[in-house]
Amino acid sequence: MILITYNPANGMLLQEYSPFTLKNIDRALTVADEQFSQWKNLSLSLRCDYMLALQSLLKSQELEIAALMTEEMGKPLTQSIAEVKKCSLLCQYQVDHIESWLKPEVVQTEFHYSAVHYEPLGVLLAIMPWNFPLWQVFRFAVSQVLAGNVVLLKHAPNVTGCAVKIASLFEEAGFPKGVFTTLVVDVDQVEAIIHDGRVKGVALTGSAAAGRIVGAQAGSALKKVSLELGGSDPCVILSDADVELAAEISVAARMLNAGQICIAPKRCIVVGYIYDQWLRCVLDKIQQYRCADPLDATTNLGPLAREDLRQHVHEQIQSSVAAGAELLCGGKIPDGDGFFYPPTVLTGVLPGMAAFDEELFGPVVSIVRAETEEEAFQLASQTIYGLGAVICTSDKERGRQLALSHLEAGSCYVNAPVASDPRFPIGGIKASGVGCELSEDGLKEFMQAKVVCVK
Repeated sequence: MILITYNPANGMLLQEYSPFTLKNIDRALTVADEQFSQWKNLSLSLRCDYMLALQSLLKSQELEIAALMTEEMGKPLTQSIAEVKKCSLLCQYQVDHIESWLKPEVVQTEFHYSAVHYEPLGVLLAIMPWNFPLWQVFRFAVSQVLAGNVVLLKHAPNVTGCAVKIASLFEEAGFPKGVFTTLVVDVDQVEAIIHDGRVKGVALTGSAAAGRIVGAQAGSALKKVSLELGGSDPCVILSDADVELAAEISVAARMLNAGQICIAPKRCIVVGYIYDQWLRCVLDKIQQYRCADPLDATTNLGPLAREDLRQHVHEQIQSSVAAGAELLCGGKIPDGDGFFYPPTVLTGVLPGMAAFDEELFGPVVSIVRAETEEEAFQLASQTIYGLGAVICTSDKERGRQLALSHLEAGSCYVNAPVASDPRFPIGGIKASGVGCELSEDGLKEFMQAKVVCVK
């Protein structure tokens, strides 16, 4: 099956790619497996030098890489540039911290020497999504490669050009062949790769449905697995919140990257008398977003990444309106080329509606009204997901306490949007995933702890 990429801003075909044959895949696995024994024994300082060379390429080719992302998945060029910059900063951050993360943990015991050492596992398969074509790959691969693992990338088909470019950057930076390899493969080829004995671990970022499949496949092969999945998490806006700030957080979470962000809260739950004022502010801010050519520097809302994704969001909105939600703006597929969808606001959203129960991956603000804080937090937790949640309140300390006691999510932010930050692990609970990425915790998901004791 030929893999085809399209420009979501106009629907035009960009490129066709022939998937790897079984022979190609076997060769890539062999090269990676053989390279691992050499790469893990290379000094950490030399591995860091390679990574800094990669960082230099990200800086020098920033606009080229950003334009490719925009062309393949539609995010505004300004946001693509920011993504490349973030990957560059990640390289530096992890180079700065990798030595301390890998340092053996000495434990005081009755033994002459006792410590926990961390060793790389080997060949890791990274199955990555299209919504952040560079960042999702780098946030997994950089630390793992620095630690001595080698990575095979299976990227989303609609960003195959980005996948090929990432591999070429590693090659241009001088990394030995096999340290990082892009596999141009169809989804039907993935299970066999997971079960291959040369693959020691699997990381997936994607939907809960994909997570169940990959998790089952990795589990049956007794492979380590990390799953960062979807979310329909809350932004709980308490009655003492700064209305302007709460509205800005709510709207930005749903408009950035055209709402195609796993960790961004999807349901705005507003408490009490602040509701009307907050809603007016939201509607004012929504007017600042316009669908336009994502290569235009003034554009702040690009198309959705694929036509089927737009259709799915539209059906979720129609279903919610049919169930009683009120459509205040947007909610219609525009005429013209491309896969654009207008900024959309739904009020009167209730449990049982798609806008409440499901992950809406589009520029949609779903609004739930609560009379009391108790009701708000009950509604907040009424979800199978638990990835990234927000509380807006003027009482910072109380917000911190409520985040600890009342929110069910892997990341909880007070008066700020949820972020994928190199300093913190990112991962979910419930149907939002297993394991984490980023920080020392994310690194050690795919390191083997080895206890060494000397009597």
